[in-house]
Amino acid sequence: MGFQDESGVSEKPFVRKTWAKKGQTPIITCSGSWKKLTLSGVIITDHRGAHSRLFLRMITGSTNALEVIKFLKDLKVHMKGKKLLLFMDGLPAHKAKIVKAYIQEQKKWLRVERLPGYAPELNPIEYLWGAMKKKHFGNLRTEGLGLLAKTVRNAKKKLNNEDLLRGFLRASGLY
Repeated sequence: MGFQDESGVSEKPFVRKTWAKKGQTPIITCSGSWKKLTLSGVIITDHRGAHSRLFLRMITGSTNALEVIKFLKDLKVHMKGKKLLLFMDGLPAHKAKIVKAYIQEQKKWLRVERLPGYAPELNPIEYLWGAMKKKHFGNLRTEGLGLLAKTVRNAKKKLNNEDLLRGFLRASGLY
């Protein structure tokens, strides 16, 4: 089973509280650009919340129905013939006619269920996004999308930890 969601990171810094010597105000510089990356991710686990792993894909800009289909195609390759019950939210791109048609064509390996609206706390990957943004993007000085992408890759390596992912699953109250 898998819990899917998207999140964005931009060149605009994610400002966190910090400390500094008295009289020396910390300053975060940024390019002032609004360029962003959209992260599509799935926490894949078994019915007990064990053997968890993270599948993540980055795109420049915002997601749309075609990007959702590309993501699902990449996920199919990653699943290596295994079946998947995928929980998704109600993002309009997820409900597009071409996405629904693609999902119908993939019945042999993919079953999609919608998470209830206005209940992000039920989706374990929301906790992963929060941890990623606080720990890896907090007060990050950006100098373009290259640094953002590198930070995402480094964060993925650290967050793709079975114990940590199990913690996100438990935080949702589903496990």
